[in-house]
Amino acid sequence: MALKKLGHVVLKVRDLDRSEAFYTGVVGLQVSGRLPGRMVFFTVPGNEDSHDLAIWKVGPDAVPPQPKQVGLFHVAWQVERPEDLEPLYHRLVAMGVPVQGTMDHGANLSVYFEDPDGNMLEFTYEQPRQAWPAGRNPFAGREPLPFEPAGRPRR
Repeated sequence: MALKKLGHVVLKVRDLDRSEAFYTGVVGLQVSGRLPGRMVFFTVPGNEDSHDLAIWKVGPDAVPPQPKQVGLFHVAWQVERPEDLEPLYHRLVAMGVPVQGTMDHGANLSVYFEDPDGNMLEFTYEQPRQAWPAGRNPFAGREPLPFEPAGRPRR
């Protein structure tokens, strides 16, 4: 058996309409299908797979994700260029989306934010391997990106 790639992620949400508006209007995904009243399926524009992400309605009384619970930590979408992260960051802030911070990990550059149900999301640029920092773990970097205001609380 040979794996090809990660196929998709399904997130549980309280309000299907609110989450659909977020994932299309804020994240920029396209709806690729529906199970009316239960699920919505999304793709990244240009992707021909059936879906990259789906949301599953669990109802308004669902408990939000907890920091110390086992489970999914975040879902990330890659951008084409590192320069794409700054306008995405400022757009999230302008839209009132909870932005948790930015990081230069070494192997990738990241902007972390939350959906309306508190699911952690990430916009990321994958650095070419030759740009990874020499002499240190390329996943351990935690420096903020240059466009994040100084003094912002870190997660």
